[in-house]
Amino acid sequence: MGFQQGLSGLNSSSKSLEVIGNNVANANTYGAKSSRAEFADMYAASLGGSGVNKIGIGVRVAAVAQQFTQGNLTTTSNPLDIAINGDGFFMVQRWDPVSGTEDLQAAGERLYTRNGQFKVDSYGYIVNNEGHKVLSQDSQPIKLNLTGGAAQATSRITADLNLNAAEATDTAFDATVYPPTAGTYSFATTQTLYDASGEAVPLEYYFRKSGVDQWQVFTAVDGTYLNGGNASFTVNFDPATSQPLNIVNSAGATLTGVSLASVGLPTIPASGTRSAIAGVLVDFSGITQYAGSSTINELTQSGYPKGDFSSFQIDSNGAVLVRYTNGVTKVGGQIGLARFTNSQGLQPVGGNEWKDTSASGAPLVDKPGSGRFGLLQGGALEESNVDLTGELVNMIVAQRAYQANAQTIKTEDQVLQTLVNLR
Repeated sequence: MGFQQGLSGLNSSSKSLEVIGNNVANANTYGAKSSRAEFADMYAASLGGSGVNKIGIGVRVAAVAQQFTQGNLTTTSNPLDIAINGDGFFMVQRWDPVSGTEDLQAAGERLYTRNGQFKVDSYGYIVNNEGHKVLSQDSQPIKLNLTGGAAQATSRITADLNLNAAEATDTAFDATVYPPTAGTYSFATTQTLYDASGEAVPLEYYFRKSGVDQWQVFTAVDGTYLNGGNASFTVNFDPATSQPLNIVNSAGATLTGVSLASVGLPTIPASGTRSAIAGVLVDFSGITQYAGSSTINELTQSGYPKGDFSSFQIDSNGAVLVRYTNGVTKVGGQIGLARFTNSQGLQPVGGNEWKDTSASGAPLVDKPGSGRFGLLQGGALEESNVDLTGELVNMIVAQRAYQANAQTIKTEDQVLQTLVNLR
């Protein structure tokens, strides 16, 4: 009788409908991957039989295979929404809150996900909706510094400017007069430096043309000239190239070549709440002397005040860039990705997460963009790869298969009823 075949067909068709229903249910789940029921026929084993005329005894579900094809990317307004464009999985780790303090939370099982809907918890860790911490390339939880950035004292100045070669020689500079009188300098500018606590210190520059192809640079802070009122630097230009030939620093040393990038600024003394600023190097290698107006192309310094957390974003290679209100951007972490030799061997555990198995193989870990690892897109999410139209068609086919198997049972019942009614 064919009851066994029809019954197995009903069971398999029912399982197929369950798989299709789960796919449809997760059509709007970010990072979800569709599955499909894969079937295999069944034959009864008989000892000593040739099996040439064997008739199968039905069908079984051989596997429910996950389909790890790329889903579409959709943009969002959340900078911590991250999509993987290519191969790889985010690594997350369960953390058991065994106490109310961060230090005593125990690390648990590592899991993997394609859902990049991340948040920041009360300790500053990047977590997913399950509360699992996102791991870096070196498999450590990523923690953002949200309390602010520390101040940094100025240690280097880069000066890229042009001094007008057509300027007439200025009169003698009188270090007893502040501000300097007109005619004792040709060009002036101001730059803000910072001490170790982040207090701003305005540094004034006065450029005096002291002779043909020669300029003196006087500096002042709080109305007091540095270097005892003498020139902080004297720049001698090569008339053939309009580039610095040499620079005489405040100590009287003559610097040439690569040393032009390491000219020492006279020490700015402490005053009031401000601490002294010493050891600042000035890069004068970009200074020129061409006819035309004296202009500043670049005048930058390395110091900054304390800053508060402003925003963050993720770049395509997984670097977490944290911005502060002082204009400083720091790398707050490096998101890592894991890849598997056989992704279909991963075991789904719910919550848009999988865990590795012997079938999937051990994870290969690297940063995004390396080798076969995909790139990241911040402010975006990967949609489910479920094809809703295709799933509805598959549902119709599975329904018809269920009806057909039910019909074989009905037919077998009618045949058996005919045999029972024979007289």
